[in-house]
Amino acid sequence: MDHSGHGMTMDLPPFTLGRGLAWSADPFFLIACLLGLALYGWGVVRLTRRGDKWPVGRTVSFVAGVLSVGLMMCTKLNDYGMVMFSVHMVQHMIISMVSPILLLLGAPITLTLRALPTAGRGRKGPRELLLMLLHSRYMRIITHPAFTIPLFIASLYALYFTPLFDFLMGSKVGHIGMMVHFLAVGLVFFWPIMGVDPGPHRPGYVMRMLELFAGMPFHAFFGIALMMASSPMVETFQNPSASLGIDALSDQNAAGGIAWAFSEVPSVLVLLALLFQWYASEERQARRSDRAADRNGDKELEAYNAYLASLNTRGG
Repeated sequence: MDHSGHGMTMDLPPFTLGRGLAWSADPFFLIACLLGLALYGWGVVRLTRRGDKWPVGRTVSFVAGVLSVGLMMCTKLNDYGMVMFSVHMVQHMIISMVSPILLLLGAPITLTLRALPTAGRGRKGPRELLLMLLHSRYMRIITHPAFTIPLFIASLYALYFTPLFDFLMGSKVGHIGMMVHFLAVGLVFFWPIMGVDPGPHRPGYVMRMLELFAGMPFHAFFGIALMMASSPMVETFQNPSASLGIDALSDQNAAGGIAWAFSEVPSVLVLLALLFQWYASEERQARRSDRAADRNGDKELEAYNAYLASLNTRGG
């Protein structure tokens, strides 16, 4: 039996990881993932040919981010996610919290700005248009914590606890739109916090950590609400096919457990990235100070020694 016009059968066999990871590509996401990898690869090749270095770690991170989206949307996990709340929640959590962090660690905006040629004087090419967008008022608003944190929270509560979720799940376009929304929300939420790419907001490290932790408790509460519910709350998953061999309420409780557990994952990933950046920043600062000292012949130290000598003379 077809599910809401998606053209995929509801009568899937009971879920196993092997069945979930079988190939079943969504054309939109397959093309988007391949295009993302091709454009990033073009940028890296362009820099390399020019004799510039691009960190391998960034490339690995970006590729892992794209593959994580592909894994969720181009396998049977996507089919099972249409009929099982728990599998859908894995998709949501990966695409909204793990994929964005990996993609942002790949610094795609920095790569784009370095790879694109500058237009001639008085002309606007793709690079100039991207810079204009980065400095626009629109971008300042949608990456501001006063916007991103409520949006991050609303993407859970306003979606699952209203009829909006069932409406979006009712069509192929709605489902794709919802998944794109999850990815976009994750990207704008984590972008200023990660601080790898240039952007309108550059908060300090402590502020970034506060922004990160501001949204996570609401994530945990959402998971707990699903785990503690005494009846199925989302109509789409209320009557699972008998072939799946699952109980709707147990599956919903499992989805809540997944949402609750995942609230810790981005915190750990981002904190590690921030601590590494902070350490690297301190190292750079120390190297700059050393270079300045070498250039100045360590004048500060000489002045301090002269001061001590003068105290000695006075004391004598």
